[in-house]
Amino acid sequence: MKQAIPGKQATIGIVGLGKMGRPVGRHLLAAGYSVVGCDPVEAARSEAGKVGITVLDGPAAVGRAADLVLIVVGFDSEVETVLFSDDGILAGAQGEVDIAIGSTISPSYAWELEQRLAASGVGLIDLPSARGEAALETGDVLLFGGGDTALFEKWRPAFETFASDIFHLGGFGAGQVAKMANNMILWACMSANDEALRLVEKMGVDPQRVREALCLSSAQNWSLTTRAEEKPMPWSEKDMRIALDEADHARISLPLAGTVSEVIKGYKIRNGIPMPSTRKGRT
Repeated sequence: MKQAIPGKQATIGIVGLGKMGRPVGRHLLAAGYSVVGCDPVEAARSEAGKVGITVLDGPAAVGRAADLVLIVVGFDSEVETVLFSDDGILAGAQGEVDIAIGSTISPSYAWELEQRLAASGVGLIDLPSARGEAALETGDVLLFGGGDTALFEKWRPAFETFASDIFHLGGFGAGQVAKMANNMILWACMSANDEALRLVEKMGVDPQRVREALCLSSAQNWSLTTRAEEKPMPWSEKDMRIALDEADHARISLPLAGTVSEVIKGYKIRNGIPMPSTRKGRT
């Protein structure tokens, strides 16, 4: 097993060098870590190289080079591929690596991964984040952590380079449960904001002036103050699908979540925001 001590001599690998991976890598480099990474998109590789990340050929090469690999791809199916394919992290690392999953995945899949990798020697941490791209750039994201306590604390100094608030919430998968809850509330707030401000406008009152007041009122919420509806929202369908699928498994009714899923879909249709043409995710 690799015995790297987190600090300036540790190498952090990042699989996925886009809007999350690139700024995370930049913060880690600034703190003295060595950073390697990979991405299938040339533009992402190029931008990562510009900030000093050493770009490697694929996940296996990253797994071979790194002491800790942070996965920040989009879907369960992509996590599956970068972990288990012939060119995957595990093929390169051969068990000698710790893995932090920064992707938002379903809690059920996280627990399945834990079972599948229990005898592998791989250390697993889940590490989804909140607060969006601007917070990634400034190093002020919030992290929902899960996994073995000693393993999590081993890598906390690395996480502190790009996060201002870090919560270790329990065993592996607990972070994904918390991120699911975060997303349910986020999209519910955005739905309520949209409906309320459309009604305000229909009744002849300036919605922007009302928004200013609401941001200081008891209706204040993150999506209202950050004008989140003006930014891309590619993950809304995925986020709500995770919540509703987990509710089915848990045999609990979440009628508000079902309604929010449809409200967000309607918002995207009305505003010409692209929606996924296929159902992505694990099959």
